[in-house]
Amino acid sequence: MSMGLPRAALLIQLGTTLPLVGLIWFVQIVAYPLFARVGADAFPAYHEAHSRLITFVVAPLMVLELAGALAGVMTVDPTMPRGAAWLGAALAVAVWLVTFFASVPQHGVLAHGFDVRAHDVLVATNWLRTAAWTLRGGLLVGAVARALP
Repeated sequence: MSMGLPRAALLIQLGTTLPLVGLIWFVQIVAYPLFARVGADAFPAYHEAHSRLITFVVAPLMVLELAGALAGVMTVDPTMPRGAAWLGAALAVAVWLVTFFASVPQHGVLAHGFDVRAHDVLVATNWLRTAAWTLRGGLLVGAVARALP
């Protein structure tokens, strides 16, 4: 039995967004604050390793999540109201925009050594990604809950 594109899009989003919600909260509460405690000598190597390794986890999930969000607005799933699908897609796009226009530039500064201002901006703007992914997760859990008998 085929589940169809609308349901597949919903499940892809759920399967990618929920891990990203957990990960972004870990990064916001644990990983980024600890950047300030690494020490000047060790920081460049630590930051390079953090950036390289986290990309292996985050990048595939973000790409699949965005594809699922875009598929979700192009199809109709009765558990996901049209407005909620568009909001979810907008939140996914917002995460990408904050990532590339706020997070990546600050990581670029930090790649040369710890910088208090870059770190502060990184932590502050990361709250936008944390909020967007948390809201996406709530939308998706609500849609799946509506599908349950």
